[in-house]
This record gives sequence, C-alpha cells and structure tokens, in this order.
Amino acid sequence: MAFAGIFSSDMAIDLGTANTLVYVKGRGIILNEPSVVAYHVKDGKRQVLAVGEDAKLMLGRTPGSIEAIRPLRDGVIADFDTAEEMIKHFIRKVHKRTTFSKPKIIVCVPYGATPVEKRAIRQSVLSAGARRAGLIAEPIAAAIGAGLPITEPTGNMVVDIGGGTTEVAVLSLGDIVYARSIRVGGDRMDEAIVSYLRRQQNLLIGEATAERIKTSIGTARMPDDGRGTSMLIRGRDLLNGVPKEVEINQAQVAEALAEPVQSICDAVMQALETTPPDLAADIVDRGVMLTGGGALLGDLDLALREQTGLSISVANEPLNCVALGTGKALEYQKQLRHVIDYDT
Repeated sequence: MAFAGIFSSDMAIDLGTANTLVYVKGRGIILNEPSVVAYHVKDGKRQVLAVGEDAKLMLGRTPGSIEAIRPLRDGVIADFDTAEEMIKHFIRKVHKRTTFSKPKIIVCVPYGATPVEKRAIRQSVLSAGARRAGLIAEPIAAAIGAGLPITEPTGNMVVDIGGGTTEVAVLSLGDIVYARSIRVGGDRMDEAIVSYLRRQQNLLIGEATAERIKTSIGTARMPDDGRGTSMLIRGRDLLNGVPKEVEINQAQVAEALAEPVQSICDAVMQALETTPPDLAADIVDRGVMLTGGGALLGDLDLALREQTGLSISVANEPLNCVALGTGKALEYQKQLRHVIDYDT
C-alpha cells in the first residue's frame, strides 16, 4: 500500500452552496471556486462551457443558448448531473497528472441532510472518480478547522454560516451533542436585500449586486449614527422600467438583513436552551465560535453577543474552516475515524 500512497492524492472537498474548496492530502487547500456550472445548450444537448469562477460571472447575464446553474441549494445537491460535472472538473483541475490510483475523497455534508441527500452526494463523488467516498458532518469539520479542541470532554459551540445553511452545534468528546441546521445563510441574506429594495425603493437588482452590497457594507445591526456608510448601486426602476442608480446606506441594509440575522440568533438561543447544563457552563466559559462566509458579515458577532450575552469570536479564516477541518480529518484518520462515515 505504501507504493499506492506515493501516487494517491486523497482529497477533502467542501462542497458548498456558494463555493467549493478542495484540500489535497499533504498540500493543503489548492482550489477555491464558486459552485457554478455554465452550459451551452444546442438542440437540447448540454455541453459544459465553464465551471467555477468563469461561470459565476455569467450568472444572471446569460443569453438563451447558455444557462448558468448552481447545482447546490441549501447545502445539498439540487441538480444531480451538474453537481457531478462540477466535482469531476474540480478533481481534474487538482489532478494535473495521471495517477495510478483513484483518490479517496471525504466530503462534508450539512448536519440536517437526509439519507437520500447524503446518498446523492456520495453517488456524485463516486461517479466523478473516487475510490471511496467518506462523509463528515459540517459542524464537526468547521470546529476542527477553527482549531477547537473537540476531542476533549468540554463543550464547544460552533456556528457555521454558509451560503445555504447555518449549522449550530455543540460538540464534546469529538462528536455532536446537539446540532441543528437551519436553511438560512448567505443566499437568504442576498434575497432579503433584493426584496427589501423592491419594496422600499421600487428597484429591482440581481443576485450579484445584492451580494456586492452585502460584502461591501453589509451589517447585522443598526449603525450608531443611524445611517452608516453608503454605496451607489444600479438596478431597474420598477415604476417606469428604466435602469437607474440609487444610494443605499448601512442602516437600510441592516433593516433588510434583520430577519435572517434574527433566525440565526434564534437558532443559537435554541441550542443553548437544549444543551445539558454542564456543557452550557463550558460554553459560558469558552464562548461561541463563528465560522463560514456568513461570519464575515459586519457586526454579526456583536448582534449575537447582545442577544446571548456570551462571548462570540470569529474564526481566523472563516471561509476555509470547513475545508481545513475536512482536510485534517483526512490527515488524522486514525484519531478521527469515528466522525467519518464510509458507506462500505
């Protein structure tokens, strides 16, 4: 087996709703691209045109003959064939040379994924050329990636806010004590901004613009001066149908995001209520760790602190936590084998 080990490049894949990251054993994260596939449709036949970064630029801007698809919705595979194409493409991109062995691949899945959804993910990875496909629960991967001591007998709470789902979990002794997955994440925030502007300003904007607003001036709580910084955005005026430019400030964005942020706070509160008292005591002691792209939302840690009264910290590289954690599970399989589910 040692010989195969030299050539094998086992990988860990963080198959996210927004981005897919690939970690190769011994080399770290070497790919981070949007989970988007663009097809060229001709006579009913679909040909892959672009995957990842290039395909994302096409979202919302395609002519009739091209369709750009995001194969994952709410953290699970919604479009089977597209997901498989995407995984194949990313594996090929990482595997520059021809290898002797098929890689072993570990993929992380949302905690709330149903057996059917899990089978879909496993099937896609196997069809894309894996020798074995292991699954690991996202909150465990996020906690490992954030550097929490999950194998110790103390309670650790992690809140992983991804594109499609937010996972709130309490971990102890290397496994999940309580976990809950809610389908609120970065996408839901973008949608909230779109519908807020439609209601308040009669302005229709696309998802890409909403995401830009969120990443530039997005905030989870009202700015102290009641306005905050502002930015110019362009969209279509719904009253007379022409494109126009308006200014939007942080206070408006905070108002738009109030609902998704509240859902995340509620999920955290609910987790605290159902946690056994000794573990809850540990969490008061150690605080809560935020991971995932949503952890980058301005002042989200403050909004959560106001609600829960706990100390909230944001992981070092929130976007990479899950991929790094899944990668660590690959490197230290012996110690972490109980958290990886291989369907043999």
